[in-house]
Amino acid sequence: MRNLIFFIYKYHVFFMFFLLEVLAFVILYRYNNYQKASFLNYTGAIANNFYTGVSNTKDYFNLRRVNDSLQLENARLRTQLLTSYYQNNISLNSINDTVYKQQYTYLTARVVNNSVTKRKNYITLNRGRLHGIEEKMAVISETGVVGIVNHVSDHYCTVLSVLNSDCRISAKLQKNGAFGALMWDGNNPRIAQLKDVNKHVPVRINDMIVTSNFSPIFPEGIPIGKIYYHTLDAGDNFHTIDVEMFTDFTTVSTVYIIKNVFKQEQESLESLLIEERNKK
Repeated sequence: MRNLIFFIYKYHVFFMFFLLEVLAFVILYRYNNYQKASFLNYTGAIANNFYTGVSNTKDYFNLRRVNDSLQLENARLRTQLLTSYYQNNISLNSINDTVYKQQYTYLTARVVNNSVTKRKNYITLNRGRLHGIEEKMAVISETGVVGIVNHVSDHYCTVLSVLNSDCRISAKLQKNGAFGALMWDGNNPRIAQLKDVNKHVPVRINDMIVTSNFSPIFPEGIPIGKIYYHTLDAGDNFHTIDVEMFTDFTTVSTVYIIKNVFKQEQESLESLLIEERNKK
C-alpha cells in the first residue's frame, strides 16, 4: 500500500494531466455534433472490423467440420446416382417397370499417409474393417480414380495407389468405348499409360479416359484423365498412350471408398469358369 501511495505521489502530475485530457475529449465529443459524429463513425468502423475478424476466424476453424459434412453429403448423393444401381429390367403385372437395386455404396475417408516418390506407392486411410472396408474396394477422389484397397486392419486400410507399378485398372475411351489397361511407368506422378488399345481405334489428344465396365471393383464411367500424348509406330498393333490424370496425388486428402455389393457374386461365378477351363 505504501509503495502504491508513493507511486501515485511520484507520478501525480502525469495522472492529473491524463484525467484532464480525458475530460477534455469527453466534453469535446459530447457537446460538439461534428466531432461526435466523426468519433462514432470511427469507433463503429473499428468495431465492424473487429467483429468481421472474429467471424472470419471462427469460420476458418470450422472449415474441417464443414468439409466433413460436405464429404458425407457427397457420399450420400453418389450412392443415389443411377450409376450406383444395378438395373434389372423386369415386367411386373404386365407393366413395363424398371427395378433398380443398389450396387455401389460410398464411404468417405481421410488420407493419413501418402507417398508419390517411389515406384510402388501406397496410401493409408482412416477407415478399416470396423467401418465395413474390405480388400479390393475401389478408391476415388472428387476428381478421379485413386487406387484399390489391398490391406485392411480394424481402423485403417492401405490403398494400392495408381502410382504403383503393380496397380492395373480397366479403362476405356469415353467417346468410343475402346478399352485398355491403365498402368504407371514410375516416372511422372501426373502421367499414366493406357495399354492394349488396338491400332484401329481412333485416338486424339484430350480424349477422356474413364473406368470401364469390365472390372467388378470400379463403377463404369469414373473419370481417370485425358490423353496427353499418343503415337503409333509402323508395325505396332497397339497405341502408345500417355494419360494426364485428373487426381493430383501430391495433394489428395479426402477420398471415397466404393463397395460393389455384387462383387463377390460376380467373382464366384467367374471362378467357376476358370475351374472348368483348368479341368479340360
